[in-house]
Amino acid sequence: MKIQLMKNITKFNAKLAKELQADQYGMSKYIIALLKKSSKRNHDSQSAEKLQKAHLENIGRLLKKSKFVLAVPFLDDDEIRGVYIFNVETIEEAKTLTESDPVVKAGRLVVELHSWYGSAALKQLSDLHESISKGDITL
Repeated sequence: MKIQLMKNITKFNAKLAKELQADQYGMSKYIIALLKKSSKRNHDSQSAEKLQKAHLENIGRLLKKSKFVLAVPFLDDDEIRGVYIFNVETIEEAKTLTESDPVVKAGRLVVELHSWYGSAALKQLSDLHESISKGDITL
């Protein structure tokens, strides 16, 4: 299957680069959070389901506030359960945001934070995703 790229994005766009706060390489600083299993996973199935629903609602809230550029789960059952890429300046701000997550508060997940350098275009990912999604996975 061939993926067709937008034809009108072929040359440097100074206005867009400024809007996305891109550096000279089209990149931006982010904070990446690795969500890891903790040893405290002894919640009964109803409690775990309730926490998961609250976790998804929290993700939706943070997406609406443009704090994330990406929040995804891993599909295997390894130690790392998911990744957040935050559109924030500091690890301290990302830490505060991760601490608002009900599964982190409950101790089911622990978070490892790192500064990360990636394409400034990631800031448009949520809008692009909305244009190809028929539903909201976070609700």
